[in-house]
Amino acid sequence: MITTVDTDWERLQPVLIEALGETLYMVGVTLLVGGFFGLLMGLALYATRAGNLLANRPVFAVLNVLVNLVRPIPFIIFITAIGPITLQVVGKTIGTEAVIFPMTIMAAFAFARIVEQNLVALDPGVVEAARAMGASRFRVVWSVLIPEALAPLILGYTFLFVGVIDMSAMAGLIGGGGLGDFAIRYGYQRFNWEVTLVTVGIIVVIVQVIQLGGNALARRMLRR
Repeated sequence: MITTVDTDWERLQPVLIEALGETLYMVGVTLLVGGFFGLLMGLALYATRAGNLLANRPVFAVLNVLVNLVRPIPFIIFITAIGPITLQVVGKTIGTEAVIFPMTIMAAFAFARIVEQNLVALDPGVVEAARAMGASRFRVVWSVLIPEALAPLILGYTFLFVGVIDMSAMAGLIGGGGLGDFAIRYGYQRFNWEVTLVTVGIIVVIVQVIQLGGNALARRMLRR
């Protein structure tokens, strides 16, 4: 018969705070770096499509294949698959820093597709009008495309945040630290459902706060 154990929060509280800090660190770095490169790749995917600003079939084909290849891979498998590359770049395959590398790559490819889809949905007439006024291709990208798609991009970035939180939790399975590792070690493995539920509650609160903030910011951009 499986029984629960009494939770010593006086001992676990510092560990939980440290795990929370590790999760926020992993998520923050991943969103900044992965979000930036994902934005660049998404812009490149849109711009190099046939008939677009920088139409280039070979470049588009390569980027499109890469995104389609990486995105469907389950993250826990992706971490192990690129383990040798992580070892060469980071110097280790276990720990918070080692997990950030595959998280950043996966986030970049995921956000690239989100960016591309939002840009494709824009009215082509906006781009044509800017070009007719003499704006250069790169000026159209930075001063027309991104501002026009800013609200949906913010929502896309919010969606990416939720996905990165999910990745950070799975990273705990391979010693990546963070709330996922805390829930597994002190909750699941010790049959302490209280610890597991508290960890889940913290993650839900973080996600809800970011989701509400992203929605509010997107609405504000739409009113501009």
